[in-house]
Amino acid sequence: MNKPLLRAVSSTPEPIAEPDEAKGLGASLRAMRTAKGCSLSDVSARLKYSVRQLDALENEQWDRLPNGVLLRGLVKNYGRFLETDVDALLAMLDTQVGTRSAASVPVPAASLSGADLPLHPEGGSRSWGWLLVIVVLLVVAGVYAIDRGWVPDSWLIFDWLKALKQ
Repeated sequence: MNKPLLRAVSSTPEPIAEPDEAKGLGASLRAMRTAKGCSLSDVSARLKYSVRQLDALENEQWDRLPNGVLLRGLVKNYGRFLETDVDALLAMLDTQVGTRSAASVPVPAASLSGADLPLHPEGGSRSWGWLLVIVVLLVVAGVYAIDRGWVPDSWLIFDWLKALKQ
């Protein structure tokens, strides 16, 4: 007298679950990935991270993952792929790993003034090189124009320039 149990199957897709603080970051990511119906290979192909890195993240093997900004970028990209709250994932990462957000680092107001900032942070040697190239090209073009007779005699105020024309 056992009645078969029938389960109603919904035709609408289930919404992807938000991260669960109690489970931990890795377990939350794994649950959201499986709810979306993706394998680690699918995520790896889409995000260009190795399956080994994604597996280490889901298993919370922090020693097998990069530190700091690189780890935060991995979590952020994974969260975007899963279409979930990235800020919640980063907060979970901060509580588990102990990294600080780059946005939470205080910056003194005095360092924000533009007076102390260099115009070319990589150095000014590159601009001097281009200036030198331009000056050399102008000199060569001028000598060529004088040699061809394209420059009127009234412009040649120095005797050595007149000697170039002859």
